[in-house]
Amino acid sequence: MLLAGCASRPPERDGPPPNPPPGVERTPDAVPRVEPIRPGGPNKPYEVLGQRYTPLAADLPLREVGGASWYGTKFHGRPTSSGEPYDMLAMTAAHKTMPIPSYARVRNPANGREVVVRVNDRGPFVPGRVIDLSYAAAARLGLLRGVGTVEVRRLTHAEIRSGFWLDASAPGLPPAPEGVATAAAHP
Repeated sequence: MLLAGCASRPPERDGPPPNPPPGVERTPDAVPRVEPIRPGGPNKPYEVLGQRYTPLAADLPLREVGGASWYGTKFHGRPTSSGEPYDMLAMTAAHKTMPIPSYARVRNPANGREVVVRVNDRGPFVPGRVIDLSYAAAARLGLLRGVGTVEVRRLTHAEIRSGFWLDASAPGLPPAPEGVATAAAHP
């Protein structure tokens, strides 16, 4: 009888915090710093739902356009792929192939808002989605109502050292450097 009760418990649902802190949409950007890309660990090839992924093993640029979703209370406090606890109120994100850790500029072209996030987790594993944002990052981008299209650009170590990431004055993402593949996905 007790076992049957546990089996009928509804699955844990994700969502916003029960009492979102005031001003979450003003959470400051992550501050990029050069962090070594370790081989192995969260940067080794892996498989999810029958799909194989090979994370970038070097400090390479990456630019994508596609769907962005967010994750909240269901994962808050649980370990990310980097081993750090997920904090839905920090400026973090999950990406399938960026080296962990990485920093990325994410732009919502529908409203022009941009954020800088620290990539410390893997995902999203839904077709057409290129990044899973923390609750705070989604709030800043105006994406709490659902999946939205974003432009994502990984910040290289050279861009971090030069302060490139501080220049949000340029409209949209700068073009990917010559010879860099640009991936596109649609939600």
